[in-house]
Amino acid sequence: MNSKEAILHKIRSSLKVPSNDTVREASVAARLADHPTGVIPARGQLPPEERLALFVSMAEKYSATTERIETLDALPAAVSDYLKRRNLPATIRIGADPRLAAAPWSSEATLEIRHGASDGHDLATVSHAFGAFAETGTLALLSGPDNPVTLTFLPEHHIVVLRADEISGDMESVWARFRSVRGGDMSRTVNFVTGPSRSADIEQTLLLGAHGPRALHIVIVGRAAVN
Repeated sequence: MNSKEAILHKIRSSLKVPSNDTVREASVAARLADHPTGVIPARGQLPPEERLALFVSMAEKYSATTERIETLDALPAAVSDYLKRRNLPATIRIGADPRLAAAPWSSEATLEIRHGASDGHDLATVSHAFGAFAETGTLALLSGPDNPVTLTFLPEHHIVVLRADEISGDMESVWARFRSVRGGDMSRTVNFVTGPSRSADIEQTLLLGAHGPRALHIVIVGRAAVN
């Protein structure tokens, strides 16, 4: 018995469980296969356009800004306009997301596109959200080469592209879609983001950008659809 086995043996002995993990493995597998669902709040159970409106209302309540575009063809101009309105350099960083790559970035001649993870020196980054839920105005962002997690937490300004038909009413629906779409190909992390980073730890004074971006801009693409 090596050191690892000895430690595990002591843990099992203290918990009074058998050394054979077959029963517990079967229990875990059954739970993963069953996907038990919790209580679903009624707040987000709305018709598509009303659900989208609730998402926008909640996101803006928590200091995010939003805009809508019809197709990804309009994304480069929307990003460029955002940077101009805030007097930011015409430079963004994106990951390898194929949906973002499909946007006609060359249509904005002055916009510089950098690729890959951020080293913390980027003022503005662009990510593509996996989805969102309306009840709290929250984005669901997956980590990985397509949308590196550093693009979510390190810049001053985080621009997130979100398809309107991928806005769910509740968190449970996002998890259900994640399981069905991703299957066994799981991301290392799923980050839920509601508004820019904030803190009121010091004298209850709200400070934006305390632990991450101080500005979150959400570009919603297309029209809402029935889930």
